[in-house]
Amino acid sequence: ALAVLYCALRLVRDRRRPLSRTAAVVLGLPVLGLAVAAAGALSPGAGLTGLGRYLQVFVLVPAAVLLLVRDRADVRLLTWSMVGLALWQGAVGVHQYVTGTGASYQGEPIRAVGTFGPQDVMGMATVVSLGLVCAAGLALGRTPVRHRLLAAGCALALLLPLALSFSRGAWIATAVTCAVQLLLAGVRRALAVGAAVVAAAVVLVGGFGVGTAMLQERVGSITQVTDAPDQSVTDRYTMWAAAAGMWRERPLTGVGLKGFPEHRDAHASLALSSGSETDGAGAGYRRQPLLSPHNMYLLVLAEQGLIGLLALAGSWLALLVLGLRRLRAVRRERGTVPDCAFVACGLLVWQLTDFAYADIGGPSTVLTAVCFGLAAWWALASAGPEVPER
Repeated sequence: ALAVLYCALRLVRDRRRPLSRTAAVVLGLPVLGLAVAAAGALSPGAGLTGLGRYLQVFVLVPAAVLLLVRDRADVRLLTWSMVGLALWQGAVGVHQYVTGTGASYQGEPIRAVGTFGPQDVMGMATVVSLGLVCAAGLALGRTPVRHRLLAAGCALALLLPLALSFSRGAWIATAVTCAVQLLLAGVRRALAVGAAVVAAAVVLVGGFGVGTAMLQERVGSITQVTDAPDQSVTDRYTMWAAAAGMWRERPLTGVGLKGFPEHRDAHASLALSSGSETDGAGAGYRRQPLLSPHNMYLLVLAEQGLIGLLALAGSWLALLVLGLRRLRAVRRERGTVPDCAFVACGLLVWQLTDFAYADIGGPSTVLTAVCFGLAAWWALASAGPEVPER
């Protein structure tokens, strides 16, 4: 809210046009579906609350970041800040695992959650993943060698807390994003780094036995989610089916913002449990209700219908296409790609991949808005391929 207010005050003071026509259309597109869904909410309060939340995350904060970030120096400052935050949260998470003071996982207090607590087990995983993506993007750029080595070291250091978060969705999104970043950097580079990662994994896991049995079991469960799903996966599939049922009931406009919890039981099967169990990390035992499908696309489809999904996903797709097109134009003109391009495109790819396993909610959602803002800066800040630099 402060960033948006400061941005508005600067625009009034400088008396300049806030956004280009393309930026206004791309960032303003979600407003259409949100307005329709807010009008169809169960209560005016729920509609206004949901509308404010979505506008904050996907429209207002990204627009503020787009307008406040001036050049690559600002992008690097923001990017390194995210890396620093990830290192801090990761250090807390590793300490929780080593000392047995983390959140409960299979009855053991070993799950790294950082300062987010057991009620938000995805918080630290999100922060660490985004920090790793930022560090990887900085390492792939054409900055001084010592800066790239420092960024690569930070990325490697963040692998441990990411693993100890036991978050399959964050693992998958990070792996996909890093692969995309490497491919954008060049096929030869991608093959070389990929071979080095595979060799290191073989030596660490096979030669030295690095990795606990629980961690190896968690990794193996990624390929077993359809054959022998655990209760968390069963709950997720059940809520996905419930979201699809809500959409079939109201295909165009959905059930309204904040409507998923109210309509869940009418569409969910008996396989859905009463809630997820949380414990540890300084908090007592608690049974947490399941209030969302943990899939952003299905949540939007259920609550906003086809109108909302096409508007919101259309905005995201436009950012991705424009960002990749600008990256290609810069490479064709200069022969190299700046680090800010790898960071911005990587953060957007991570969010779009992670949305298949998660939705917005919790303190880490602030970083989601910043990620879309950085992606918007790269895709929309300039009509040409030139990259502003101080």
